[in-house]
Amino acid sequence: MSKCLEIAATALVASGLLAAPVAAEKFGLGRAATPDEIAAWDLDVAPDGTGLPQGSGDVFTGEEVFAEKCAICHGDFAEGVDNWPKLAGGMDTLDHEDPLKTVGSYWPYLSTVWDYVNRSMPFGNAQSLTADEVYAITAYILYSNDLVDDEFELNHENFIDVELPNAGGFIIDDRETAEAHFWTDEPCMTNCKDSVEITMRAAVLDVTPEEDDNSDDTAQAASPVEEPRAPVETAALDPALVEQGEKVFKKCKSCHQLGDGAKNKTGPILTGIVDAPIAHVEGFKYSKPMQALGENGAVWTEAELAAFLAKPKAYLKGTKMSFAGLKKEDDIAAVLAYLQSVE
Repeated sequence: MSKCLEIAATALVASGLLAAPVAAEKFGLGRAATPDEIAAWDLDVAPDGTGLPQGSGDVFTGEEVFAEKCAICHGDFAEGVDNWPKLAGGMDTLDHEDPLKTVGSYWPYLSTVWDYVNRSMPFGNAQSLTADEVYAITAYILYSNDLVDDEFELNHENFIDVELPNAGGFIIDDRETAEAHFWTDEPCMTNCKDSVEITMRAAVLDVTPEEDDNSDDTAQAASPVEEPRAPVETAALDPALVEQGEKVFKKCKSCHQLGDGAKNKTGPILTGIVDAPIAHVEGFKYSKPMQALGENGAVWTEAELAAFLAKPKAYLKGTKMSFAGLKKEDDIAAVLAYLQSVE
């Protein structure tokens, strides 16, 4: 069942339960829904916080829950996978020809996020999340849109204090009165055109991946790949640490590749990044702050990489890296060892 059909079915069942007393009295069918049955479907949350259950969730917890239950469709950093919706980014694009409508750029109320996640997610297992998990996921989505810091905790008390950037971008739909004459007046039926012609065609935006696993060798050869670098000395690397780093690097693989055949994805290729100039990968569009570091001759030393991996947004304000960071020093050391091990 598609998501739209699932939501529609939910609404129909809910309306049927609420209408049961009327049907029972008028048609002699069914019975009145019990309070418990109604409560099971009465899950909506209003912009003023009405309907919110008690609970709380912080960004780091949200990152873990999101990675486990949401990332398969929405990406580890809410950047979207294939044609599944992007939940982050798109700031200041609503007036563009190809706007990116996300929670941060378009949605007016945080209650819509909470309500939809709580009611319909994760896909295929709706309403399996606890209230605390929903709070945590919502907090992580806010963080992915640069709306809160990585220590933020969302709860039922501070929920209505969070205002989304496009809260003032909507108007009341008054078409029923303002445009009533379009469907109440008699049709003109004069000076009609003799023929009909197509003057332009609709464009489906952002639905075709630029590359796929079946792309031919020519397409692969044309992909932006980093120039070969001198081999990195790996003799002193601890094999156990490298193995641990490879496991931790799974958090990075949705955006970054390294090794033979690596390609730029959401993030640049990381092959040979240790001791390489910052923003050095050709063909990748870095953020302006990252470009500025590279132009000033900055280098990705182990110390700089460690600081960046710990808290990317604290290290460089304005970075496109939406990952919250690695909390454990051991994980950072392991990832650095793994990066050094891959030529």
